[in-house]
Amino acid sequence: MAAYRKQILEQMHKQSINGEHIIGVAAGAGISAKYAVKGGADFILALNSGRFRQMGLGSIAGLMPYANSNEMVLEYGSRELLSVVGDKPVIFGLCGTDPTISLPLFLENIQSSGFSGIINYPTVGLIDGQFREALEEEGISFLQEVEAVRLAHEMDIFTMAFVFNAEQAAFMLDAGADVICAHLGVTAGGMLGTKKVWSLEKGAEIARQIFAVCDASARNPIKLVYGGPVHTPIDVQYMYDNTSAMGYVGGSSFERIPTEEAIVDTTHRFKVTGYFDQDHQLIDKLNAIHESYDYVGYVKEYIAHHYMNNISLTELADQIHVSRTHLSALFNKEVGCTFPEYLAKYRIHKAQDVMKHTKLSLSKIAEMVGYPDYVHFSKTFKKYTGMTPQNFRKQTSDKYT
Repeated sequence: MAAYRKQILEQMHKQSINGEHIIGVAAGAGISAKYAVKGGADFILALNSGRFRQMGLGSIAGLMPYANSNEMVLEYGSRELLSVVGDKPVIFGLCGTDPTISLPLFLENIQSSGFSGIINYPTVGLIDGQFREALEEEGISFLQEVEAVRLAHEMDIFTMAFVFNAEQAAFMLDAGADVICAHLGVTAGGMLGTKKVWSLEKGAEIARQIFAVCDASARNPIKLVYGGPVHTPIDVQYMYDNTSAMGYVGGSSFERIPTEEAIVDTTHRFKVTGYFDQDHQLIDKLNAIHESYDYVGYVKEYIAHHYMNNISLTELADQIHVSRTHLSALFNKEVGCTFPEYLAKYRIHKAQDVMKHTKLSLSKIAEMVGYPDYVHFSKTFKKYTGMTPQNFRKQTSDKYT
């Protein structure tokens, strides 16, 4: 295990240095883990919430007394995940506050079963209010999870830590955590996703605070983000653009949401087999009336594909048949910034990426990302990066030439 922990860390740092993002998938069944690995997942997490998702329940069920978390994860992780992932690491979701286990003995059991590491889940960090206070009065606290990570680290076990703020990140780093994962809350999106989440910008702000502690540490941890408003590839890209995240961990994003969409669509298609085309189209339109359309998702997707062109929120609102005012309010609430600000940030990040990897003229790059007026581009670039395009290129030229 000692050599394997070192091997995992070396591989992750190598990926980060090479500009490759690290992807972890929380899988609740063998089939999910098998095809996540085939799709390129770097590691698999065995969390009790993943198992509950396979039962058709939301991830939050993992925090309820519906089953013994450690026993559940050990059973399905050993039987379903370890057998299908090949040499990919499987990380055990450890309930470190469990008073019914001897932690050192249980960690040895985790090791001998073939798991590559641990992560603190379920975590007290997802609980607040009076219930959190009552738990802490009984000695059930996040610090117990910190101690579980510390003990695992002393046993030379690969350790990941879900943290919710900068203070918790400092505790976990001191305990020896190899990976700090900024947990931004229960994942939004899909049919079972939570409806109350932070905006993307708020999530990015919290991640930046957590990663600032990581950057100030001598431990050089791997920095990942998880959950909350981040549930699509475009959302993940927003985090990469606006934080120093090295990768992303997801559960619902990889397992629940795609499954919901695929099964609903497939079942519907079988249901309408034999109908004339026009009947099929009519049924689709009627179904759409009763489904909540992801207007903000449409706008983000449109920007990702057309950022180099002139984009008007009014025209987008017309395309999806909602008022501009309503669309603007929805966008501000979910993303945490205005449409023009999001578009400008997206374009500037694209420009930075092109500048890092090519020697194209700055005026040409400005045009490529949607700024035919170079003066406007230069002012916008400085507004969001704190430096001129020329200075940015100068700073990065040594690294990327």
